[in-house]
Amino acid sequence: MGSRNVFAWLAAGLTVAGLALAVVPATGTSAEVGPPPAVSRLPLAGRIVGIDPGHNGLNYTNPAYLNHKIWNGREWEGCDTTGTQTAGGYTEARFNWNVAVYLRADLIRMGARVVMTRTGNHGLGPCVDTRARILDRAHANVSIDIHADYGPSSGRGFTVLEPVADGPNNKVIGSSMRFGRDVHAMMLRDTAIRVSDYYGRNGYISRNDLAGLNLTTMPKVLLECGNMHNAAEAALLVRPGVQRTIAAALAAAITRFLAGR
Repeated sequence: MGSRNVFAWLAAGLTVAGLALAVVPATGTSAEVGPPPAVSRLPLAGRIVGIDPGHNGLNYTNPAYLNHKIWNGREWEGCDTTGTQTAGGYTEARFNWNVAVYLRADLIRMGARVVMTRTGNHGLGPCVDTRARILDRAHANVSIDIHADYGPSSGRGFTVLEPVADGPNNKVIGSSMRFGRDVHAMMLRDTAIRVSDYYGRNGYISRNDLAGLNLTTMPKVLLECGNMHNAAEAALLVRPGVQRTIAAALAAAITRFLAGR
């Protein structure tokens, strides 16, 4: 289903009653939202989707926490970072969270149960290895890591980061690459953001140094939605309408992938 169909679901007023949000600390458990089990006619009924909105709004308050080392499946890295921000101070953590919330709403309307790695944008962490475990333990069918980049000020565009076989993720490399192609296609089709002209090749890059990709046991990619260091692209990324469009494109990609197209 394309994002145009996603918007059709919204326009049709298809809502799900009885949603429950389990709010938990950001130290190792997840926030889950899902529809009642009877909505089998919805396109994502019975599916579990993981969303990891990168960073967190208060990460900057505790450098020691961020810098303590975790094992990412290949090497030691820091627990997390603050993320980047635009020249005007609009943070990546806020952008990631907003897109994730819009995406969660779209997915729930289509019947999915959604698991998120943090419950708001006013907390600290959790560490990147914990985020991976939250989604793995939820047995998600597919997951997306949402980020924005800090590249050269002249650079623009999105990049799909794909995993490299590293033990826990060995069985999902092929499916992750298929999902990455769906994300790439829907971003091109349904958003104003083009492929990156400074990072990766044709909007793709393989990464073996990120816990979220190294430790995944389900199909997953990380999307750098655009470059916050570029003034023109930053002006787009901070707009709620653009964030909703990105979320709808991701919902379309997830639906397309899970339908096996």
